[in-house]
Amino acid sequence: MEFQDKVLVCRECGKEFLFSAGEQAFYAEKGFQHQPSRCKECRGARRSGGDRVPQGERQLFPAVCTACGKETQVPFKPTAGKPVYCRECYAKRGGRAGQGSSVVLEP
Repeated sequence: MEFQDKVLVCRECGKEFLFSAGEQAFYAEKGFQHQPSRCKECRGARRSGGDRVPQGERQLFPAVCTACGKETQVPFKPTAGKPVYCRECYAKRGGRAGQGSSVVLEP
C-alpha cells in the first residue's frame, strides 16, 4: 500500500500538522488503528505529564493503622470507611490486597 502525506488538525491546540507517508507506514507496520490526533508538541507535552508527580517523589499522607492504631504514612489519600494498614499489619494479613484493604508504604 502506498501512503501520501496528510495534513491533520491537532485536537489540543488546533494547529495543522503533517502526518507523513513514512509515519503512516510506521503506524500500519505497528498495527495502529488510528491516526494521531495531536501534533508533535502537544504529544510531547502530554507525555511529560505536566502536573503528574515524577516516580520516586511520592507524596505521603498520614494515616492510622486500622488493626493496631499505629501512626503511619501511605502514598494515597485515605478514604473514610476503608481500612488502612501499617507495613507490619499488612504483612500479617498475608501481604495481598483483599477486599477493601489498602497497600501502604512507610519511609
